[in-house]
Amino acid sequence: MFTPKYPPQDTAPAPTPTQTGVPVPAAQAPAPVLPTAPVSQRPTVQLTPGSALALAAGGGAVVLVVGAVLVSMLLAVAITAVSVAVTAVVLRFLITDLRKER
Repeated sequence: MFTPKYPPQDTAPAPTPTQTGVPVPAAQAPAPVLPTAPVSQRPTVQLTPGSALALAAGGGAVVLVVGAVLVSMLLAVAITAVSVAVTAVVLRFLITDLRKER
């Protein structure tokens, strides 16, 4: 689909020798240069069953660690919100108590 389409090669008949007997050289068109994919210098990775299992275990460990970090951050935010709410309630109680004494 993405490869270029080249027109077919010319199919002209070969030239015939002249009356003097000296053959006329045929004018050859240069062959089109087809683009080639660059050759990678990196070695290919072969996945064996053991390496696939290690890769899956490593991915699972990463998921567990990231999940634990996110849960701990959520827990820290929740604890901070509760402590701020308790502080607000205590301050409100103290302010209303001070106003009643006047």
